Amino acid sequence: MGSPTSVFDLSAFQRDLLYVLAGLDRPSGQTVSRTLTEEMAHVGHGQLYSNLDVLVEYGLVEKGAKNQRANFYELTDAGADLLRARREWEDRYLRSLSTIEVCQG
Repeated sequence: MGSPTSVFDLSAFQRDLLYVLAGLDRPSGQTVSRTLTEEMAHVGHGQLYSNLDVLVEYGLVEKGAKNQRANFYELTDAGADLLRARREWEDRYLRSLSTIEVCQG
């Protein structure tokens, strides 16, 4: 499976997984699940691991053995590049938001 050409090729959940992985140091799937549940909503086991596996297949996430019972997940350079491109796109449009807030304040 080839890597997506942009973050727009991913589902919103897959994109959110990349953001979570960028903020954690080689977390296990359980840590990712706990983080999402604390900050957003409960995530089912099937939803989490099937989407992590897709991101691994895309080459955006690396999966490795943390110990005999758990794997770790880590953003690859390609995954980080995709997030940086998304952030640049967001920044282009959000700059005008700060101008609007200043004018209304």
